[in-house]
Amino acid sequence: MTGSIVRPYGDTTGDGMVQLSFTLPVPHDKRAEGAALQLARKMGLEPALLVHAKAMGPDFTFFVVYGSVTHLVDLDEVQVIEREYPLLSAKDANTAIRKLLRRKLVVVGACIGTDAHTVGIDAILNIKGFAGEKGLEYYREIKVVNLGAQVLVPDLVARARAEKADAVLVSQVVTQKDAHIHNTTQMSAAFREAYPAGQVPILVVGGPRFEEGSAATLGVDRIFGRGTTPGEVASYLVHEIATRKGRS
Repeated sequence: MTGSIVRPYGDTTGDGMVQLSFTLPVPHDKRAEGAALQLARKMGLEPALLVHAKAMGPDFTFFVVYGSVTHLVDLDEVQVIEREYPLLSAKDANTAIRKLLRRKLVVVGACIGTDAHTVGIDAILNIKGFAGEKGLEYYREIKVVNLGAQVLVPDLVARARAEKADAVLVSQVVTQKDAHIHNTTQMSAAFREAYPAGQVPILVVGGPRFEEGSAATLGVDRIFGRGTTPGEVASYLVHEIATRKGRS
C-alpha cells in the first residue's frame, strides 16, 4: 500500500493477514471448530484458517485463527494523545519540585478493590523502578507511600488525607466485567466528595486496558498505559503541579 492507506502484513506486504485468538463457550469438537471459523469469517477473515484449538475444561474451547482481511487503515484518521510536557531527568524533576513546592511532593499509591497485581504500581514507585529507570522512591524530593494491593477506596482516601497527598497513583490490572472502570470511577467520586473543590489531589491511574483518552470520563487527571516509566510519571506530576499553581 502507498500513502496513508495500509493493510496488515503477514507473509508479504499488504496481504492483509492477521492472527486472532478467542474463547467460545462450547466443548472442543468438530462443531466447535466450525463455529470458530464461522465467527472468523463474519469478522472479515476470508479465507480463515484454524491454527490452534484447545479445550478449556469441559465446556469451553480456546482458538487461534489466521486469515486475510479486506479492511484498510487510513493513517490520516488515526487519533493519538501526544505528551504535552517535557521528560525530565530525576535531577531536574527534584529541582522543579523544590522550586514549586518548597517541600517534598507526597505521592500515595495503591491497587484498589480486589486487584492484587502490584507489579505495575511497584515498577513506578519502588526504587528498583522499570526499564532502567529508578522508581519515585529514588527521587529526593518525593515522599512515596505505597499501600500495596486490595486497598479499599475509603482507606485510600483516608490515607491520602492523612499524608496530605499531592498525588494519588492507582494501578488496575484486573479488568473482568470492567472492574477497572468501576473501581476508578468509584475512587474519583470518593475523592471529590472528601475534598473541597479545587483541592483534590492529582489522580492518576494506570493499567494495560484503559483507553488513553478516557481520563475525563473516569474523573481522573491522567491515564498511563503499558510500558510507562517512572520518569514519565514524575515529569507529568511536575507539569501538573506547575499548571495548577499557574491557575491558582
